Formats: sequence, structure tokens, C-alpha cells
Amino acid sequence: MKKADIGLVGLAVMGENLVMNMESKGFTVAVYNRTTQKVKDFVEGRAKGKNIIGTYSVEELVGALEKPRKIMLMVKAGQPVDSFIEQVLPYLEKGDILIDGGNSHYPDTARRARYAESKGLLYVGAGVSGGEEGALKGPSIMPGGSPAAWPYVKPIFQAIAAQVDGQPCCDWVGEGGAGHFVKMVHNGIEYGDMQLIAEAYLLMRDLLDMEPRDMARVFADWNKGELDSYLIEITADILTAQDSDGSPMIDKILDTAGQKGTGKWTAINALDEGVPLTLIAEAVFARALSSNKDLRVKASGLLPGSVSAFSMDRELFLQQIRKALYASKIVSYTQGYLLMQAAARTHGWHLNYGGIALMWRGGCIIRSAFLDKIMEAYNTDPGLENLLFAPYFARAVADCLPDWRATVSTAVLSGIALPAMTSALAYYDGLRAAGSGANMIQAQRDYFGAHTYERVDRPRGQFFHTNWTGEGGNTAAGTYNA
Repeated sequence: MKKADIGLVGLAVMGENLVMNMESKGFTVAVYNRTTQKVKDFVEGRAKGKNIIGTYSVEELVGALEKPRKIMLMVKAGQPVDSFIEQVLPYLEKGDILIDGGNSHYPDTARRARYAESKGLLYVGAGVSGGEEGALKGPSIMPGGSPAAWPYVKPIFQAIAAQVDGQPCCDWVGEGGAGHFVKMVHNGIEYGDMQLIAEAYLLMRDLLDMEPRDMARVFADWNKGELDSYLIEITADILTAQDSDGSPMIDKILDTAGQKGTGKWTAINALDEGVPLTLIAEAVFARALSSNKDLRVKASGLLPGSVSAFSMDRELFLQQIRKALYASKIVSYTQGYLLMQAAARTHGWHLNYGGIALMWRGGCIIRSAFLDKIMEAYNTDPGLENLLFAPYFARAVADCLPDWRATVSTAVLSGIALPAMTSALAYYDGLRAAGSGANMIQAQRDYFGAHTYERVDRPRGQFFHTNWTGEGGNTAAGTYNA
């Protein structure tokens, strides 16, 4: 019997669709699932007549593979990944490759890569984005881990990935946990994009009293311009969907948003790296607030909003919302890229920032025409400090700025919460402030904790302490990290 090119473990919908995708590109795939009935159902059903080999034990799976063996895990992140690694280790040989295609936390992937390499194996942590449809028709794949594994998995991954302008939305990201880190940031940006769209929807619904079908036409129109993206496209689709009684489906859905943790990981890592990832963090917190529906209902009857009357031409306000959404989206990606740059310095990764935008242009949830501009910006200047410094984005934000300010101001005066758009604008204004109020914070820190400060009339790197109370003497607690 012909040996399989790759094995896949985990026959939930993502796993099944990836298998079907691989087989359609000419690869023979061996499959295994802990619940072996799933293997039987798959090979006798959807996979019948395909170059797909069902296996019913880990040993049988390993025996069905060409060397070096390549085994891709599509199982729940966390302990299930570690458990399978231990289960399969006795059957593997030097040079065999383990691939984790789930949403694993990147430190876990880095740890597993070190462990696998200590056993003579190779390890790949591959972020896979695109959902069920992407898995079947072409996802975005972000692989990292053991560099020696890339030549073996590259032909498969680049064949099954989404293609944009003849280029696969998949390339090597970096060592250790780099692939899953980039996928984590992708998911954080996804949180931000979804929150921004929800805020635009909220303004249309609560200030313009628009019906879902009318909002759908607006989003569909926006999808023809600079906001062209998968998430804008599906928003228009959602707003046209009807429940069984003919009423808008969106109006029947409870306003409590769930989350699986990747946005939270992104925000926590930004705190660790000292990166102001304000928009994505606010998007995570907005989901947390949304989940406390009972408290919000109670607060709505107790807490006044001091709401000003809203009166504005609909078309003018829609134009302002569109520009606020676009400018805020630029800030979201700016912050995401700043986090990747900081992590690359911390972990010694050599990330290709233009290449990452290329990988995100197709197949993934945040795919959009906008990513072409990011790719161009980093290809033109690989050392770009901040996306807002790129000429295209600097001009775009300048063009949007008056409408962005107007949208946020209108929402604040009307008692409408826009945490993502507001935090994006605050970041922009904070970034462009050559002089901030942080000198007061540092003076306070020196006053109560002798943490010292730098002076505007002295070279950077020299630290001073003032005996503010007359009782502290000249002893300082040490310098601060800036």
C-alpha cells in the first residue's frame, strides 16, 4: 500500500476540511482520531474513494507515513497536544516532524519545539486561519518552529494555502513559537476589527435608527472601497439574514460576545513587552463587559447618561463613521505590528513584516485589500518604526482625522460607548504629543518612592532625585525603565 505524504490527527470540521484540501492538491493523507468511530465514518463517507487512509491507532498512523514522517495535530490547545506528543514519541525516529495546527499559546510551542528537538525530532507550530471554509478552500498558514522542517512541509502548506496574485498565503515565520505568536497577533487584530465594526453598527442602529437591511446596503457599499474585507463582507450578509418569522436575525441575537483567549493573550503579551496595544485590549474588555448582561440591564435603569439630543444628516454621519472606522483600523494594525516588532527583539526572531501582510491577504479572517498597503509599506522600508509613519497611512489618517474626531465626539455627547474608536484616537493623539503629562507621574514617583527622573536640561540617561519633603535625604531607590 502506498505510504501517505502526511498524517493528520483530529477529525473535527477543521481537521476534516484540511484533509480534503490536501487530498485535492494531490497528497495522500493518513488520518487518526482518538474516537476511532470518527475515522470510520469519515473514510466510509466524505472521504470515500479519495487518497485518504484511515488508521485506528497511533502506531498504525505512524506506520502509514513516508519518512521523514509528518504528523499534523488539529486538536484542542493545551494538555491534549502534550498528551499526544508523549503518546506518539515511542514510534517516531530521528528527523520525523510534528506539526501543531491549533491555536496553541506561543510559549507552549517554543517549549514543545525544544523538547521535540532534544529527542531528535523537528517541530512546527503553524497558525491556521480562515475557519472551516478556509481550511477546505485555502487558509492562511503561519508556520514557525524548527527551521529544518520547513523544506519538508513547505510543498504541502503552500499548495493548500490561499493564493493571492499567484502567491501562497503561507511562508516561514521564524524559530520557536514565532508562527503561533504571529497567529496570536492576527487573532488580536481580528478582535479589534470586529469591535470596530460592532461600534459602527451601534452608531447606525442607536443614533440613526437604521433598519438592518439599510445598514446592510451601507456595509456592502463600504466593501467596495478602502474597507474591502472579509469581515465587512460578512457583516452585510448578517444584516440581510432573516429569522424563521421573517424578522432580522441580528435583532434576535443576545448582545453577549464570547472569546477563546487569543485576544487576551495578545493584550497580556503587550503588557509584558510594554507596547501600547490599547485598541485590542479595549476590544477584549468590551467582550468581557458585554458578557455581564444582567449587570448592564440593571445599570441601564440606575445610571444616567446625560445624553445630548442627536441631530445630523444621515449621509454626512455615515461618511464620518466610515472614516472613523478606517482610521481606527489603521491604528489597530499599527499596534499589532509594534507588538510583533517588540517580540522579535525579545526572542531574536527575524520577522518579515511585509511577508506577514502577504500571508494575511487571503484565506484568513482579517483578509482585506488594506493589507496590500501594509505589505507595500514594509517592503519599501523594512525598518519602518511605526505604520503611521508610512506615507500612505500618514495621508490616510490625516484625511480621516476631522471625521474621526467628529464621530467620537458625537458618540461621547450622545452616551454611546465606542471603546475601540476612542482608544484608537487617544493613541494617535498620545503618539503625536512631543510633550506629555508623564513628567508629573515621574515627579510623583520620585516624591513618594525616590524613583528618580531625567531632566530636560540634561542628556538622556542621567538620573536625578529631589528631596521633596526635606526628610528623604539624597538616597534614591534606583532608576526607572522608560
